Amino acid sequence: MSNKKKVSVARFLNAKITSTISISLVLVLLGLTVLILFMGNGLSDYMKENMSFNVMLSSDVSDARINEIRKNLDAQPFVKSSRFISKQEAKDQLISDLGEDPEELLGYNPAQDCIEIFLHAQYANNDSIRMISTVIRQDHNVTDMLYQQEAIDLINNNLSKVMTVLLILAAILLFISFTLIRNTIRLSIYSKRFLIHTMKLVGATSAFIRKPFVVNNVYTGIIAGIIADGIIWLMIAYFNREYVSIHPIVSVVDLGIIFGVVILLGVFITTTATAFAVNRYLKMQTDQLYYV
Repeated sequence: MSNKKKVSVARFLNAKITSTISISLVLVLLGLTVLILFMGNGLSDYMKENMSFNVMLSSDVSDARINEIRKNLDAQPFVKSSRFISKQEAKDQLISDLGEDPEELLGYNPAQDCIEIFLHAQYANNDSIRMISTVIRQDHNVTDMLYQQEAIDLINNNLSKVMTVLLILAAILLFISFTLIRNTIRLSIYSKRFLIHTMKLVGATSAFIRKPFVVNNVYTGIIAGIIADGIIWLMIAYFNREYVSIHPIVSVVDLGIIFGVVILLGVFITTTATAFAVNRYLKMQTDQLYYV
């Protein structure tokens, strides 16, 4: 291979590597944005599913009836899990919270047997909770259903605002990412503008000229997406090791979707940006190519 060819190959590889790395870094930013969106949604579900609702039972209810009530509750579509809290366990919790035994002051144990239930996230809203409370109170052994209404309102209102902000941020970052990747690809195609014009002069169709550029950058988008996924995975692994695991909030399936979305975004953005860049030079006249 001649020195001239070696220099040409080296320049091509250098430009290709630089372009791929630039696109990868932009995709890392996009991937982190998608991850934050999933984390926001996962955090919302996590908080809603860890809010407890206490189903208070009458004082004369038997153990067999308690087991039956709990079994019926677990069979409901809105209940994720449940656990029985006895009078003694509730009293011990009161002693822990108050620092003294309420039975010594009152002469009796004020606590009641109850079943603590946790709802699926989609049911942890005011309308569903009112319906659930009506259903549960139909049992004559249930005296009340206690929950913190203010906490539910606070979580639902704040998380709704946070998700709105995150969606706006994601849209802005998507636009910025598309612009950055488009500029990177335009620079890589700039050096081939005369080749594009020559192919047009010899009768090649726009689709024929565009195809190799698009196919080439599809591969670039896939490689850049895989590199970006690797960087995001290392960042998640570091965060899990040094701080706190995000797996209760973002599942392995969610991570798989995020990694897939990053690669798809890489392919989509590079393909679209390449088509725009090639079309720009296809529309130019010969004298215009010298002034771009």
